[in-house]
Amino acid sequence: MKSRIIILLLLVVLPGFCASAVCAYYLIPEWAALTASYQNYRQVSESPSATEKEILIAETAQEIHRINCFAEGVGLLLGGIIVSIGIQGICLLPQKPLDRS
Repeated sequence: MKSRIIILLLLVVLPGFCASAVCAYYLIPEWAALTASYQNYRQVSESPSATEKEILIAETAQEIHRINCFAEGVGLLLGGIIVSIGIQGICLLPQKPLDRS
């Protein structure tokens, strides 16, 4: 019985947690970069002297960070789903060994 729990912990719960942790590690600075890039885009787009090229460059920069945040967020959620599947597998293990007769 304990071997099944250890297998689920090592092969499902731990990798899912690690995936979530790695994605969260990269999401936090990317979120800060998105905030700064969006503020720059707002400032450039509201400037009356900004050219179309400057606006497009600022918009593209903030869209790049937005896509990166989306990808990291999806990885974070998928890692959480994997963790929850492993925990559910541990909870649904039978308490008593099955009778083999």
